[in-house]
Amino acid sequence: MEPSFFALWLQGLGAVLAALTLLWLISIPLRDVSIVDPAWGLTFAIQGTVWFTLGADGGRASLALALVWVWALRLGLYLLWRRQGHGEDFRYQEFRRRFGPERYWWLSLFQVFWLQGGLSALVGLTLLGAMFGDAPLGWLDAVGVLVWAFGFVFEAGGDWQLARFKADPANKGKLLTTGLWRYTRHPNYFGDACQWWGLALLCVAAGTPIAALGAVLMTWLIVKVSGVALLERSLERVKPGYEDYTARTSAFVPWPPRSG
Repeated sequence: MEPSFFALWLQGLGAVLAALTLLWLISIPLRDVSIVDPAWGLTFAIQGTVWFTLGADGGRASLALALVWVWALRLGLYLLWRRQGHGEDFRYQEFRRRFGPERYWWLSLFQVFWLQGGLSALVGLTLLGAMFGDAPLGWLDAVGVLVWAFGFVFEAGGDWQLARFKADPANKGKLLTTGLWRYTRHPNYFGDACQWWGLALLCVAAGTPIAALGAVLMTWLIVKVSGVALLERSLERVKPGYEDYTARTSAFVPWPPRSG
């Protein structure tokens, strides 16, 4: 008998929590909780691989799993490269100061690692929905792949443009306002959301549309919690001219810049 949707979801959640617990153990001697960030994408790849292994197979399942692995590897390797030479991220340093280093080493398991694992499992409902349904591949799957590819190019392109900009010492302290960054203040976050909406279309095509709510959650997290909102507060404090950039440039969805 094939496993149920819920049984598969629980197996994926267990695998992710186990992997993140191992990562937490590694973070203790390093005193660096931010090693969790490059692993965010891989939590979805782990879930997808578990589901595929346990029976969520077929053409759409293979397609969805391949898309998630490509997204996860690119994002993870980019974040790993970006944090080279840097210590623990300022967000986690603040938590360490607030809670005290004598207890943050164990508190971080729940407040960071398992929290991200739980969120990954909820967002991952969209991936499982795409892998679980048995409807034949069709035109909606093709549209989903196109949306995913558009998002991948947008996210990777935004990261590449920003990396090139920061590599030039003459740009230290300046704002990147050209290329994709001319049309949205966060092209990488927009591209990330698009990729999940591409998977959501695969989810709908598979006949499990309710699971597409995972993409809604991912978009909300990106815009309101850990992405746009958090970064904007930081940039407003440290980047001269950011208010002018904000006034003329769309925050998320690409749009021609406003004049004046």
